[in-house]
Amino acid sequence: MNHATVRAATPYGFLLPALVLTALVILYPVVQTVWYSVQDYILYAPDDARFVGFRNYAAALRDEVFWISLGHSAVWVGGIVFAQLALGLATALLLNQSFWWRGLARALVIIPWALPSVIIGLMWTWIYDYNTGVLNDILIRMGVISQPFPWLASPATALGCVMLALVWQGFPFFAVMILAGLQTVPRELYEAAEIDGATAFRQFVHITAPGIAGIVATAVLLRIIWVANSLDVILVMTGGGPGYATHTLPLYAFLRAYSGMEFGSAAALALLLTVMLLAIVWLYVTRQARELDA
Repeated sequence: MNHATVRAATPYGFLLPALVLTALVILYPVVQTVWYSVQDYILYAPDDARFVGFRNYAAALRDEVFWISLGHSAVWVGGIVFAQLALGLATALLLNQSFWWRGLARALVIIPWALPSVIIGLMWTWIYDYNTGVLNDILIRMGVISQPFPWLASPATALGCVMLALVWQGFPFFAVMILAGLQTVPRELYEAAEIDGATAFRQFVHITAPGIAGIVATAVLLRIIWVANSLDVILVMTGGGPGYATHTLPLYAFLRAYSGMEFGSAAALALLLTVMLLAIVWLYVTRQARELDA
């Protein structure tokens, strides 16, 4: 083997350990999930597993709970990501201003993002508690309600309450990302706009928004993926109840796998969610490639 061949193969040698690790940690579980999804695989009877083709997928599409969970997932992702983006944008714009305790404020805003999801779930469960929750106490004192309300036990409010908890947990991600993007927008543009008499709103529309558009798009994509796959806060706060009021697709797949022990059906549900998320990623990548070509 000559020197040129060795030199050409050297980068692949350095990449090989990472590729092997990726195959073991990511590729193998994906292949295993695909294999489970085409089998009637029950966890307590693994030796009785049999190939059923696409029957698990067909059963999922005929399952009323699947469509309920899918609808909740759409509301869950859309509502949470939009609220986190709006709150994170407002927070970033405030933290980009000059005031004497700005450094402390920037440190404090990251606290919700740093807390474990289990702690978030328990904390907000106590806030919504029927007997001792601070929310009911405040609303009663203000005269908004006359008696405690079961926020997490009512199908009308349970999903919204859990969503609010996740909005509070996740908005610092947008705040930090957008704040970093705001630092890259040249100050000269704002100075020129002020000289031309542009209002703060017009400066935001014509300078700030285009300057952070790329960062916001990437942050939104990441949050869509993370929020769509999140189930820990729901599991802690409601367990998917009352009834199916807080069922989302990943939670439904989790419950089918570890409560019903139906790994085949759960794998099919997980792969259906994966295909939907890949479609979103494909749309984002296509859009980015189109903008680069332009």
